[in-house]
This record gives sequence, structure tokens and C-alpha cells, in this order.
Amino acid sequence: MTLAPDRLDRFARHIVLPELGGAGQVALSAAHVVLVGCGGIGSPALQYLAGAGVGRLTLIDDDAVDLSNLQRQTIFAEADLGRSKAEAAADWVRRFDGAVEVRAVVGRLGGDNAAQLLEGATLVLDGCDNFATRLAVSDACVKLGVPLTSAALGRFQGQVANFAGHREGQSCYRCFVGDAFDAEDCDTCAADGVLGAMAGWVGTFAAMHAVRVLTEGHAAMGDPQWGKVHLLDGLTPALRTMRIVKDPECRACGGN
Repeated sequence: MTLAPDRLDRFARHIVLPELGGAGQVALSAAHVVLVGCGGIGSPALQYLAGAGVGRLTLIDDDAVDLSNLQRQTIFAEADLGRSKAEAAADWVRRFDGAVEVRAVVGRLGGDNAAQLLEGATLVLDGCDNFATRLAVSDACVKLGVPLTSAALGRFQGQVANFAGHREGQSCYRCFVGDAFDAEDCDTCAADGVLGAMAGWVGTFAAMHAVRVLTEGHAAMGDPQWGKVHLLDGLTPALRTMRIVKDPECRACGGN
């Protein structure tokens, strides 16, 4: 695969980076990222995935744009109120870069359809807001052999990690949180609040972490850092990292 002259111009600032280069940009152009959730995390992540030149995007969300979203979900405007987030986000991508192939899926991802929705992805970036969906995404990624970038957000805190539970010796998201969170209940931004700029930090951090995975083996941007959870504290501010070891008893990846 080669890049057309206009794409070379568009991504010139990437290509001159020795850590990324033309080979890394080609890898991004050939990638298919499935974004689960187009809200607080998905909105900034999508901007920088599209900006990075990811060639194909599938956007999954069952929610509609609400006025309270606009404080942090910056791809939406007042004209989008009441619209499907997935469809409004797909329209944003089309306006931003007509060369990116984008598909909107309006609906909820769960254990019954996760494998179908995620099949064929190069990477899944999960920014949804409940543990049941997160675990369904993770389990499907392990089963399909697809890497997962997982990101979460609340108040002034966030966490971002890359998981590859399908690989020997690597943990999955279920190794991190266990089975106790297979439920719909979860802390919400509506109840607890969230700083808008914090959503931007977590979402863009997740996009950069996704780029690490997508360019693995093609560029020297760095280790995907499988199983390392980066904890972002926007109040202090601070960043710390902890490693999640593979649980041999994990019902999703323990046999891998």
C-alpha cells in the first residue's frame, strides 16, 4: 500500500517523525478501528484517530446527544441535540476527512452481538460507561484475537491501558477487574460529575495508545505496553502506572 500525494501532504508532520515515518503512516491508513462509545472518551479519541489517518472507523453507540454532553463531547454542537451520537460522530468524520471509511452502528453492544460487531477490527478502543459492556468487549476481543485499548473516566481521574489477552502471557481487561463487575450498575458522570478537559486528556491519551498498537512492527514509536494501566490524576496532577498480570484462572483468557 502506498499513500497518494495529497495524503503525503496531509500527514507530512507524521512522516518526518523517525519514530513513525512512512511505514507507520501506511499502517495507520490500513487499520480498522472499532470505537465503542462516542461520548466523553470517544469524542476526543475519534478526533485524533481520524486526524492520524486511520483508514476505517466503525462507531458504536446507542445514545443520543444531550445538552449536558457538550461540556466535554466536543465533536457535537447544539445542532446535533437529539441525534444519534454514532451518526453525528460519523458525519463529523466525513466532514473532517472524506477519505476515511466510516460506519455508524446505532445500538447497544452486549455479549450476544459483541463478536459480530468487533469482527475484522485491527483494534478496538473502548470508552463506554458500564462494566457489563466493557467485559463483553474484552471477552470478544480475546476470542477474536483483537487488541483492546480500554479507557475510563470519572471526576478528575482516568485510566488507559492496552490489553492483548489473546497473546501468550498477556492479561486481559477481565484479569484487571475480575468477574464481580458483570453488571449494568456503574458510577455515572451525571451523578459524580466530570471535568470536561479531563475527558480530553483521557481520550487523546487513549488515541495515542491506540497508535502504538496500530504501528507495532511497522514503526519505532514504542512498546504497546500490554497490561500496563496508566492512572491519570487531573487534580494533582499526576500519572502513575501499574501492571496487570495474567490471571491463570481468568475465564476469558486463562487458557491462552
